[in-house]
Amino acid sequence: MLKQKKMVGVMYPKTRFEAKEEKEYSIELEVLKTIGAEIVEIPISQDEEYPEIVAEIDALIAAWPIFIGKKLISSLKNCVVIANGSVGVDMVDVEEASKAGIVVTNVPDVFIEETADHTMMLLLATSRRVTMMDKMVRKGEWKIGRPVLTEFPRLWGQTLGLLGFGNIATAVVRRAKGFGLNLIACDPYVSELKMTGEGVEPVSMKELLERSDYLSLHTSLNSETKLIISHSQFKKMRKNAVLINCSRGGLVDENALINALQNGEIAAAGLDVLEKEPPELDNPLFKMENVIITPHAASGTSRMRPASRSRVGNEIVLALSGKWPMSIVNPSIMPKVPLERWQPYPMGRGPNR
Repeated sequence: MLKQKKMVGVMYPKTRFEAKEEKEYSIELEVLKTIGAEIVEIPISQDEEYPEIVAEIDALIAAWPIFIGKKLISSLKNCVVIANGSVGVDMVDVEEASKAGIVVTNVPDVFIEETADHTMMLLLATSRRVTMMDKMVRKGEWKIGRPVLTEFPRLWGQTLGLLGFGNIATAVVRRAKGFGLNLIACDPYVSELKMTGEGVEPVSMKELLERSDYLSLHTSLNSETKLIISHSQFKKMRKNAVLINCSRGGLVDENALINALQNGEIAAAGLDVLEKEPPELDNPLFKMENVIITPHAASGTSRMRPASRSRVGNEIVLALSGKWPMSIVNPSIMPKVPLERWQPYPMGRGPNR
């Protein structure tokens, strides 16, 4: 018997289904209904075989905390596309998806401005030691705030280094110029003309570490970038340097960061992401006045979820209609899949990861 509708799977841990959590997909369905597709919720347990319906679904929406790895991908016998509602795709084994001929999409342009705002917020807050200043006021230490800040240089004329130069880094640069920051960046997958066109000096990784007063991370997390900032990198940084991370916690060796802060190898850190999320409450970073942490919330605004969910739906509709999606993480499989290349979204770099 032939399927009457296209099936789009959403997987969650079995325990969440047993708890009868209510889920709502009106935004995705508003788009998916144009091709007569329906959403199918699939309970998953690591200790059990996958339900038979996994082999039948036409598309899969990536949903935290399910990692879409080799075992799961090998069970997706009918799947055309795996759609992510975020910029990063570290919840998907992209290489295995490519081997299976499955297109992987992301949303690299939906919440760029929000994340750039958050990056600048952390940069400014660490620069002016906002956490420390706030505590002083609450403790009645009104008069010592200004003397403390006189130990730190003004922002104007300092150097902001960016590791990775995609959409978010570009948006950060456009904001940072107004604060008089000098701008340098390292990204082997981006043309130097793209950087110089934004008034940014292209540099090597070594130069980036040695020259940055503020080092902001903007690369995605993959096998090449995992723990790219660790003990040896911190030792090359300036003692007055501040690390800003609104990308992925796995880019930074957290033990090395703690050690660098404790030993004065760098001066401060502003973090929206951590290596382990949620973190343990006894994390040493929580006790440091020179560290500001937000709960992986950089992209959060009233627009973020509706816009990204609508985009996910649109990408699935394109793929199931035989067309190339707007943003593809694994474009190397283009010749291997029967999708029409109509007007792919300009990525401005190599593999969009």
